[in-house]
Amino acid sequence: MTDSNDTQPPTRPTAKVRILDALKRAERAVFTRPAPKSPRAKMKFLLTRSKGSTKAVAEDLGVSRSTVERYLSGASKRPQKRLQEALTEATEEQWQPQVRAQARQHAATSGGLVISCRAYFGFTADGTSDEGRVKDIITAVSPAQAAQILKLKEAGATDDDLQPLLAEAITYSYFQEGGTKRKGLRADFTDVEWLNISF
Repeated sequence: MTDSNDTQPPTRPTAKVRILDALKRAERAVFTRPAPKSPRAKMKFLLTRSKGSTKAVAEDLGVSRSTVERYLSGASKRPQKRLQEALTEATEEQWQPQVRAQARQHAATSGGLVISCRAYFGFTADGTSDEGRVKDIITAVSPAQAAQILKLKEAGATDDDLQPLLAEAITYSYFQEGGTKRKGLRADFTDVEWLNISF
């Protein structure tokens, strides 16, 4: 006996599109000097950025002031995993802000972004729908579209907010070849295996 659902296409699981993570990695790739490595060096850097306030550093990391002070003095040297991740994230978020700002400015005015990914793309065109498929894509996104993506990200957008804009940019630059082909086509991507963005 055949199940009537056998004729339906399988439902594809959706993987969270980690656009914000990809943009963070892109910014970190432009560092001209490596960020501090040891927990003590990271604490010292964060203390400098917080204008000497151990309280502010502790609040940012979700630990007590005494914990911050122990790492600053060298009494503690091996943070637990959660603190290690928080230290790395906070340090890299604040490392070389001018270098990162220059990279964003260049992308938004002249350089654009390069997006590479492996994902499941579904297509619609003029009211019709083509069968979706998994594709590996590398495409250069225009400065105007890069500016929209980066502006939204700076305004506090979530991955869900950014996904339609990224899909539109990929559609235009890759599938429509810069607007010269396949007018009316829209490509939505889900089930993302990996995503990289570079300046």
